[in-house]
Amino acid sequence: MSDVPRFSVTDFIGICNQTLDYAFSNVEVEGEVANYRISKGKWIFFDLKDSTSTINCFMTIFQLRTTIREGMRLAVSGTPHLTDTGRFSLTVSNVQPLGEGNIKKSFVLLKQKLEKQGIFSPERKRPVPKNLKSLGVISSVTAAGYIDFIKILNDRWGGLDITVANCGVQGLSAADEIIRAIDFFNLRGDVEMIAIVRGGGSADDLAVFNDEFLAKRIASSRIPIITGIGHEVDESLADLSADVRAATPTNAAELLTPDKRSEIWRVYDNLSSLEKYLTQYLETLKETKSSALASVSREIDSRIDLKIGENLHKQTVLSSFDPEKILKQGYAILKGDLSTGNVVKITLAKKILEATINRVENRAKPKLL
Repeated sequence: MSDVPRFSVTDFIGICNQTLDYAFSNVEVEGEVANYRISKGKWIFFDLKDSTSTINCFMTIFQLRTTIREGMRLAVSGTPHLTDTGRFSLTVSNVQPLGEGNIKKSFVLLKQKLEKQGIFSPERKRPVPKNLKSLGVISSVTAAGYIDFIKILNDRWGGLDITVANCGVQGLSAADEIIRAIDFFNLRGDVEMIAIVRGGGSADDLAVFNDEFLAKRIASSRIPIITGIGHEVDESLADLSADVRAATPTNAAELLTPDKRSEIWRVYDNLSSLEKYLTQYLETLKETKSSALASVSREIDSRIDLKIGENLHKQTVLSSFDPEKILKQGYAILKGDLSTGNVVKITLAKKILEATINRVENRAKPKLL
């Protein structure tokens, strides 16, 4: 008897698909769209081709998160398989346009669709909360845009309770990761605002922020969302859906926090105004008849007490950020590369030390997913 295995057609197709599932559970393929059609309002069929080859592609219309047109260049993710008729096909789960022209075309068409649905309506947008105390951040913690964003937040004011959802910010899977992070913050409900930040990049890199599902999830978030994506000239559907759109990650940090230097000058300016007011008050006392002094005095004393109270509060807040005061409480300032084996500088209230990092552990805050 022959050692060559013999299968029925059905069994052979089944074992081929098992092999494909094992070897290529998910692949990404890029090419140009041809023969694009929608069947029965449910199924999408198209070919993906290059100069020499063609792959048949299939997906449901409910999975389509951007607009596809004939001739567009796409990157698709999916699973290869054989159909019951023995035809090789790619079952597509996600699609992303490639190239600035295709991305722009898809952006314009999808923008028109979402505008009709009221996703970008100004009436539903909410401002940055006053005196913001807690913030959820969605970004890649290794990206330069995230690092700049956190640095500006701390330099301008500091003291924010920040929870970070670390996720991808480019590529075919990034939109789903960002959506899960938005759901995470909405489920917890312990932050006052969510910031989605990503530094500059090519049109292909930023295409994830033109995802239809992501734009709708941003618009429906119970917690207000601010976006700081790319450069000032970059505009995405995520930006248009957000409550507040910042030009860059740095600008987002500026919109979220006051500048402590400006607050210091404001305190000084209030004190100067108070001094002038007191001088005028004394002059008024000299010129006003004694019968009117009591009434004027009570009114002015009340205004002075209010001004003094406002300034004392601001001085208390600002003094809490004084590094010398913090050092005297027993804390230390650590500078240097916090990697194992590196030498770092430790500043205490009265001493400066150098130490070698022997071990590094993550702690609960900032909280990462």
